[in-house]
Amino acid sequence: MEYNFSRGDPAEVVSGCTDAGRETIVEAFIEWLQVNILLWLKPPKTIEIIDIVQILLISYGVYRLMLWMKNTRAYTLLKGILFILAFVFIAYVTKMEVIKWLIENLSGVAITAVVIVFQPEIRKVLDQMGHSNLFRIFLSAGRGGDDAKRITDHTINELVRASYEMGEARTGALIVLERDTNMAEFENTGIPVDAVVSEQLLMNIFEHNTPLHDGAVLIRDDRIAAATCYLPLSDNKELSKKLGTRHRAGIGISEVTDSLTIIVSEETGNVSYARDGRLRPAVSPSELRQVLQEYQSIYPDRLKLRKGGR
Repeated sequence: MEYNFSRGDPAEVVSGCTDAGRETIVEAFIEWLQVNILLWLKPPKTIEIIDIVQILLISYGVYRLMLWMKNTRAYTLLKGILFILAFVFIAYVTKMEVIKWLIENLSGVAITAVVIVFQPEIRKVLDQMGHSNLFRIFLSAGRGGDDAKRITDHTINELVRASYEMGEARTGALIVLERDTNMAEFENTGIPVDAVVSEQLLMNIFEHNTPLHDGAVLIRDDRIAAATCYLPLSDNKELSKKLGTRHRAGIGISEVTDSLTIIVSEETGNVSYARDGRLRPAVSPSELRQVLQEYQSIYPDRLKLRKGGR
């Protein structure tokens, strides 16, 4: 008894198999895999530079995909999708015609549903790609000099002084500095201010029992654009349970935008900052000033390259 998988669909052979021919079927199935799958995966005799480039690009894409799924709900949803795909495979092998018909007719809807479900994660990935260091260096070629700054040294001094003054007074604060990502959607959740950044104004905004103290302050350039802004909370499951809503909001906004967020703890008085989805807790005034100076430059990567070459 012989079963030649290479000449037909293995599902047709499997459906007509008997107990006596199992070993022969296994051997034939292996032969079918070698003819239809393994030969397709066989590497070319000669490897060119473009092949190496493709391998590197695919490897980088898989790496970024794994990082993306690590701390989001995408991993849980992916397991569900894999389970469905396994069920679809079994349905095709065992010739479940009704289920096959449903799958073929609902596949387009299913793809649309996946895009809708993963919309926040997909948006985040594309946003991170657009603000990667490679794009910043490329876009900065031939642009302004070292005098191109987002905020002035005066604004940095006011932010540092206000942060640590509020820390000493145990006044909680959440200050978001806009970078390249437009934050109009978060600005619209607050109250417009449009005032010059100053230590006194910031301390007055976050003072207890004042109308503007609840929420975040959004700073664009050298001006306070809005106060009492609502921010998204981080869904990172690896964050410490000791972190409160203020810290989770600061991390959350840094996950969906490229902003820099200063966080003053009401309980401990410590000053922290969040950037790129990571929290740097209890920093010193010099550390905060340094990160603000990095934020100050529109093209920090370009300036770092210049400094390294001197």
